[in-house]
Formats: sequence, structure tokens, C-alpha cells
Amino acid sequence: MKRSQKQSIDARQEIEAIYGDLAQRPIDRNCLRRKDCCHFKLTGRTPHLTKGEAMVAAQALRRTGRKELPKSHDGACPLLDQNGDCMIYNDRPFGCRTHFCAAAGGPYARSEVLDLIRRLEALDAKLGGDGAHEIVDAIGSALQQLE
Repeated sequence: MKRSQKQSIDARQEIEAIYGDLAQRPIDRNCLRRKDCCHFKLTGRTPHLTKGEAMVAAQALRRTGRKELPKSHDGACPLLDQNGDCMIYNDRPFGCRTHFCAAAGGPYARSEVLDLIRRLEALDAKLGGDGAHEIVDAIGSALQQLE
């Protein structure tokens, strides 16, 4: 197995562990999939992904048969399909899981998830990342690395 493949598998396992730990937190939030938060132009907020998160998102996007991010011309997340549903919902980034959606209960307090953020940052450093980047740039870069 190539080093990059092993690194990708290890990163995916760590990201899944972080997302799993988040899901086990007794924080009262419930995503209703209203998708308001997926319209960045309306919310004025765009998720930022670390390298590990971007790798997982890019792999999930590839599993949909896509080789590149769809263009979004209306300020919506490029990961929304024609029906407005997230194409990678089960692999959605940390920011999408801890978002600012009022319908889901509002944003998580940073103190509630700081340990998980630090784990994402540590994995980013281990992977040679340079911090979180906006979703389009982060996933676009990860897709290029998958080629």
C-alpha cells in the first residue's frame, strides 16, 4: 500500500472518530435538513475545512461519480444536488455538523467542541495542511490530490 493511500485511510478513520465523538455529545441539536445554512450568500457564513475533512469530503464526492465540485452560481453550497440535498450528508464537514442553523438549535459553543477542533487541527498538521480553508478551495484541492 502506498504511503498516500495509508495516510488517506488513517485520516478518514480519525475524521470518522471525531465525527462519532461529536455525535455522542449530549448537546441539544437536531439537523432538520432545512438547508437554510447551506446557502452561504444568505447566511454570510461559509464552512472552513481542514485537510483531513477535505479529503473525506472529496472521497465522498467521488463516490457520487463526480470528479470535480459542481459550480454554484447562487451562493449555495456546491455539494447540494439538483433537489437541494447534500450529496455527502453522512460525510459532511465538522462546520456543517456544528453549524449556526437556528432551526437546528444554533451554533455549538466553541467550548463544547474545542477538544474536537484541536484534534482536527492536529490531524491537519500531521497531513501537512496549513489550516482550514473555505469549503470550495479545500475540497477542490483535495480532489486534485486524488487524481
